[in-house]
Amino acid sequence: MNDLPSLEELRRGVRQSGLAWRGAFRPEPGDAVPACADGSPARTVVLLGVVGGEQWPAFAASAELADGAPQPLDRWSRRLVDALGARYRATALYPSDGPPWWPFQRWAMQAEAVHASPLGILIHPDWGLWHAYRGALAWPDEIVLPPRDLRPSPCASCRERLCERTCPVVAITPAGYDAGACVAHVASERGSHCLRQGCQARRACPVGADYRYGAEQAEFHMRAFLGRR
Repeated sequence: MNDLPSLEELRRGVRQSGLAWRGAFRPEPGDAVPACADGSPARTVVLLGVVGGEQWPAFAASAELADGAPQPLDRWSRRLVDALGARYRATALYPSDGPPWWPFQRWAMQAEAVHASPLGILIHPDWGLWHAYRGALAWPDEIVLPPRDLRPSPCASCRERLCERTCPVVAITPAGYDAGACVAHVASERGSHCLRQGCQARRACPVGADYRYGAEQAEFHMRAFLGRR
């Protein structure tokens, strides 16, 4: 394709859109990446999202948040990712599509140095637990990509395991995450601090501490977790 964008052009466009570049990869059969809009197999996928609080001011000032309709973050993300897809002739994909749901966590681990954590959230060596994926762009052509970031998981060298010990209802256990206990606590009066400040187990992790969500951003996500937004 003659007008295939370069990596530098894509990075610049993503930054200008208000989203964060979250890595790229070449799909393999086991990655379950769907065909592009023209029916061709995807050969390049770029992930888009947010890191820390960098994108929060743009969303906080958006029409989607102000209009009071459901799912403002999904609608804001779609507007931005759809525009990038149209600009660069790519197929847009979203973690909110489904069922069936696209395996964004699997794609993320192909695209950048993120790893599973005890909380179920992918952990990044720089951003810690303070990041998210809001969409992806897929092309049937190969865009030249940088070498894959192979940094190991910060959890592998962690000895204190503060995330596992800080949860007030011990929802993080060796057997897995007890979502029911977490939801019940956050929805209760005793869990008001978690509701307003964010998950205490997540905040206890020292990796990426400078990128922790502010109170407004944290409460938005906790209310969404409870199904209130």
